[in-house]
Amino acid sequence: MRKIEQYFFAPSAPQKILAFCLLPFSFVYCIVATYKRKFARFLDFGIPIISVGNLVLGGSGKSPFILEIAKDYQDSCVILRGYGRKSKGLQIVSIRGEIQTNVQNAGDEAIMLAKNLPNASVIVSENRQKAIIKAKELGAKVIFLDDGFRFNFKKLNILLRPKLEPYFSFCIPSGGYREHKRAYKNADILAREGVDYERKVQLLSPTKRMLLLTAIANPSRLNDYLPDVVGKIILNDHCFFDKSKILEEYTRLEATSLLVTQKDATKLEEFGLPLSLLHLEMQINPAIKQTIAEYIAKES
Repeated sequence: MRKIEQYFFAPSAPQKILAFCLLPFSFVYCIVATYKRKFARFLDFGIPIISVGNLVLGGSGKSPFILEIAKDYQDSCVILRGYGRKSKGLQIVSIRGEIQTNVQNAGDEAIMLAKNLPNASVIVSENRQKAIIKAKELGAKVIFLDDGFRFNFKKLNILLRPKLEPYFSFCIPSGGYREHKRAYKNADILAREGVDYERKVQLLSPTKRMLLLTAIANPSRLNDYLPDVVGKIILNDHCFFDKSKILEEYTRLEATSLLVTQKDATKLEEFGLPLSLLHLEMQINPAIKQTIAEYIAKES
């Protein structure tokens, strides 16, 4: 577990003291975040919007959750910010499965979604309003909005509650919450990991000496699925890989493949190294899928 993740999820004694010292800032952050969401101008775009969000920092499975629910719909569009990308502004990543740009401009999550959703378009943008308007111009009939809870749009709000929750129930910077935990009550659907959704991981193309390479949030969540590996290279979420450093470690450990997630794999296509894949699929309670289908039918 990286230091920042240890601070939020398994703090040491000094980190606990620091968290309490920062409580005044957490209190201010919590108030601002809550009021900013509640009192933002309400917008109705005239299209069904399914928002998948979370209250906790780090990976709660939003992207694979969206992938699982969006694959059931034609003429849909997935909209996300595009964390880690090297571009700014609105970028059309794919149009009905046809890739329009590269991973540097789109970000790893967007490319992963685009490659796995042949019937959907994918857009990245800091400005979600512009992205929704562009999606409608592209002919979208339903929108799946990543991390959309904080926007005061007309939408179906799904909040994911992962098994791994912060040690303290405080907002940033004393704890790992973006808003107070009470905000879970504002969800139209509260999906709890292990109850309403489950991660299923399959190891594809394994080799004898695999070197784990990953740049995801909360990489410790991979531990339950890891086979034996000869080493681990764990980097910051969304960061791009330095090929020379990877090759150096790969050679030193006499590795026979890189063990990666689907998100990481999008940034390794030109490395020329064998890849073993931790293939993640999300199993979602059918009742949640039914509620989504009913909302889309009602709002279409």
